[in-house]
Amino acid sequence: MDQLLKIVQTVNAYLSDYILIILLVGVGVFFSVRTRFVQVRCFGEGLRRIFGHVSLRGGRQKGGLSSFQALATAVAAQVGTGNIVGASGAILVGGPGAIFWMWLIAFFGMATIYAEATLAQKTRFVDADGNVHGGPVYYIKTAFKGRFGTFLAGFFAVAITLALGFMGSMVQSNSIAESCRTAFHIPTWVVGLVIAAVSAFVFLGGVHRVASVTEKMVPVMAVVFLAGGLVVLAFRVRYIPETFGMIFRYAFTPHALIGGGLGAAIKTAVSQGVKRGLFSNEAGMGSTPHAHAMAKVDRPHDQGVVAMIGVFIDTFVVLTMTALVVISTLFTEGGLLAGKYGDAYRAATAGAEAVISKTNAMQQATSTVFGSFGNVFVAVCLLFFAFSTILSWNFFGRLNVQYMFKHSRIAVAVYSAVAVGFIFLGSLLQNDLVWELTDFFNYLMVLPNVVALVALYKLVPVVKRSKKDPVPAEPADNA
Repeated sequence: MDQLLKIVQTVNAYLSDYILIILLVGVGVFFSVRTRFVQVRCFGEGLRRIFGHVSLRGGRQKGGLSSFQALATAVAAQVGTGNIVGASGAILVGGPGAIFWMWLIAFFGMATIYAEATLAQKTRFVDADGNVHGGPVYYIKTAFKGRFGTFLAGFFAVAITLALGFMGSMVQSNSIAESCRTAFHIPTWVVGLVIAAVSAFVFLGGVHRVASVTEKMVPVMAVVFLAGGLVVLAFRVRYIPETFGMIFRYAFTPHALIGGGLGAAIKTAVSQGVKRGLFSNEAGMGSTPHAHAMAKVDRPHDQGVVAMIGVFIDTFVVLTMTALVVISTLFTEGGLLAGKYGDAYRAATAGAEAVISKTNAMQQATSTVFGSFGNVFVAVCLLFFAFSTILSWNFFGRLNVQYMFKHSRIAVAVYSAVAVGFIFLGSLLQNDLVWELTDFFNYLMVLPNVVALVALYKLVPVVKRSKKDPVPAEPADNA
């Protein structure tokens, strides 16, 4: 496992430090300019479409999902361990400045996910039984005809099945198990067994059971987490200006905090922001378009602006709350890491042997205010965040298994059984290896997805905001 970890880390370093930065930032900037910064001009429209139609009881839809159910399923995939464990890891490795780069990636990612959602709507189709089929494999094959398109679509389908259906679920169950062990002293294998069993029950209900669970779970878990975070920030309110100052200052001078040369330190901060930002908001990765393709809307643009808000909620609300809590309690005056930040994974509290890692950093942070209840609070939040992500990711993987095996029920049953096994296995494995493998397959997903987005850029609506020239009504389905 140690040798495998080193190999995967080396490959991931090249991908995240160079290829991913160029692709994600480049595509985000391209679609921001192409859509005339749709993430700014249509932000209010996206909010109105969500909060004007919020329902925790969307019910079973005929031929797809409601727009809010699709968003809830997408946000369930986005808001997971990346918002707690991933953000904490980015801060510990790249310093507080990594959060600035996560914000930047998310801002441009809002335009990217707008393109993904609208293309997923435009290239989806409804079969004779009324079932909706859509996602990156369909717009990849639209972009590239013949064998090359088939190859790219198949490559993406295999990568997402491994990345989300198998490896990604291991990350989620691993984080749940570790946090519950810290908070409740429950053996990790027991937690893994329970999560696997409950997941299997939901998987059996298909897409509508997944949507029914996520549309109720996502709003509640977000409110609870944000409320707890606000309580911590209320106690550390005088350090909030310093916290924001550290985020912006160490985005450009991280070497002053994490050591090393300026160039190497900035590369570390940026790469941590990019790869953890990708894992958190998933813009450009090709996962959430599966949910947005199933939304019942009048125009692709309508779901595109809703998808943008999903990235905003994930990064600028939930992830930012984690960052503010961790930095204000651990890095500012009186914090556990104040003045002694060197080797982040070995930085210990004064006079104690406690080790701060990306898995327990948020628990350490909240415990400065909540005491021992901080461990429990984070463990419960992480349980719901990660479990909802498992459900959505398994659903996305299942759709691609159906594509690869021509909707074979046997193939889907085998996939579900193997996925449940990986969920349990994830609770037992070494945390760093699980994260590195997930990053690796996530990066592989990005490549064909981004290539197809660029190839189909002319199909992405150019949003015009005037009464004389409104957004054109476009058919959502290709029958």
